Amino acid sequence: MSLFSSYRLGRLELPNRIVMAPMTRCRAIGGVPNALMRDYYTQRASAGLIITEGTSPSPNGLGYARIPGLYSEPQIAGWRSVVEGVHAAGGRIFVQLMHVGRIAHQNNLPSGARILAPSAVASAGNMWTDQEGLQPLPTPAEMTAADLRETLDEFVQGARNALAAGFDGVELHAANGYLLEQFLHPHTNRRSDDHGGSIARRIRFVLEVVRASAEVLGADRVGVRLSPHGTFNDLPPHAEVEATYAALARELRGVAYLHVINHTHEGFGATAGAIRAAFGGPIVVNGGYDRERADAVLAAKEADLVAFGKPFISNPDLVRRFERQGTLAEAQVATFYTAGAEGYADYPALAG
Repeated sequence: MSLFSSYRLGRLELPNRIVMAPMTRCRAIGGVPNALMRDYYTQRASAGLIITEGTSPSPNGLGYARIPGLYSEPQIAGWRSVVEGVHAAGGRIFVQLMHVGRIAHQNNLPSGARILAPSAVASAGNMWTDQEGLQPLPTPAEMTAADLRETLDEFVQGARNALAAGFDGVELHAANGYLLEQFLHPHTNRRSDDHGGSIARRIRFVLEVVRASAEVLGADRVGVRLSPHGTFNDLPPHAEVEATYAALARELRGVAYLHVINHTHEGFGATAGAIRAAFGGPIVVNGGYDRERADAVLAAKEADLVAFGKPFISNPDLVRRFERQGTLAEAQVATFYTAGAEGYADYPALAG
């Protein structure tokens, strides 16, 4: 088994085990996918599976400047064009549904949208806004029971819209300190109702979103991204990480895959093992892997697929470069989150 082995993932036959990881790139002007984004994803269609950048199912979930949504007709049409490009090039593509929760600034939200989270706990740090530059992150509103129902409905509609756009499936982003992980973490979830407190209650909203999405798409077309031991977006370490993620993984049996981010924490190996044992299904790992490390983790049967992020930014033909053991091009960090084609859709493929 190697990166170049085929793999059956639900109803999809993947030609290799190389996954393009979701990466925010901030090219969706007005929150709508465009022709530039179609070019970017189509160029990378040789990946076994592409997972798109985080895409909001709700105006409330956009948060950052120039990230795409999947809740309006223009957004569905824009994504349909992207999907058609990828499929025409022989690729397979899941959309990552990401609601940012408290990691948002009002300047980056449409009129009338609200910053919501499990509890009214502000995140440390600043966020870029095109209007005023860097701004401190505000305190979110604690979600009411009505907010929970509405947000769940928005995720479900996002799954329906993903089908309408032609996506092969959906990845639900329960990692990196965004809304779904905010429910999992005791620092951001201080609720005293049936969605907070114990592990069983803290994982409840994630399970509700996953199960409702699976009813729309089929469980084999729903993946879930997790980041145990991650501290991104002001999440402090806590003592119940392994127990939380093992319990969650056990309840997620039957979905297409779990996409687990390796933060190189000393406890990651034990937690990842507990997740794999509890879940019993396909595991995607992500987090600084190169070809050698990726092949090693596959050979050890610690994962079934390996996701690559930054290498795909500057190497649209990453699969071919790995096959040829070619040199990887360096990415232009300064253009990761700018608005144009430079450092986005202008990286050349290998000659010949």
